[in-house]
Amino acid sequence: MPISQPLYAIGDIHGQLAELHRVLDLIEKDGGKDAQIIFLGDYTDRGPDSRGVMDLLVEGQAKSRNWTFLKGNHDRMFEWFMQKPLRNDPYLMVELYWLHQRLGGDTTMQSYGVDAFRGRRNKDVQAEALAVVPQSHLDFLAGLELSYQTKDLFFVHAGIVPGVPLKKQKEENLLWIRQEFHRHEKPHPKLIVHGHTPIDHPTHYGNRVNLDTGAGYGEPLTAAVFEGAKCWTLTASGRVPLVPE
Repeated sequence: MPISQPLYAIGDIHGQLAELHRVLDLIEKDGGKDAQIIFLGDYTDRGPDSRGVMDLLVEGQAKSRNWTFLKGNHDRMFEWFMQKPLRNDPYLMVELYWLHQRLGGDTTMQSYGVDAFRGRRNKDVQAEALAVVPQSHLDFLAGLELSYQTKDLFFVHAGIVPGVPLKKQKEENLLWIRQEFHRHEKPHPKLIVHGHTPIDHPTHYGNRVNLDTGAGYGEPLTAAVFEGAKCWTLTASGRVPLVPE
């Protein structure tokens, strides 16, 4: 039986450039420079260097690295803020908006040199952002995929609606779902690999694997490797098996 080609995944980055470099180095040591990597979305917001993260990812894409980029809810908020007319995500609570400090769009704008803190109008922040955010970054956001799948695995940012065929899942759920997905303990058509909901450590729940370990709140970023449905997290000392709890 042929050995499955290793496939790597990186959880929510949220502007943590130093952490991104660290886990990319771990992946290169394990799988080489041409390792296939799936990024689970949420590249910007909250962390200190969203622009630096975007620069690195866009450069990798331009060099045709074997990288696949999925869309997260924060990526869509960034993309929509930059559109004319400006769009606010209807999934958000009425008191929230992308530039709110709770969501972190303000820190993303700051990384591009744009003042997006209190006392300014959205339209003025957007006008400054449109003048300085590279078109390559906007094109990157617009071209993000909603999912990626193999024979055994389904990669997505947030999760899926249980019981709905994978090909019929809606974008809003793929980017935002939580409780309905988390509470479901029965098998899905494939093992779901996702981020979106921060947890203390990468966790295998039997039917899903969550790789969001809170980089948006200053915690370490997680990278994992999959061979078929088997998986490991990557550490400085090598692979650590990630098995169902």
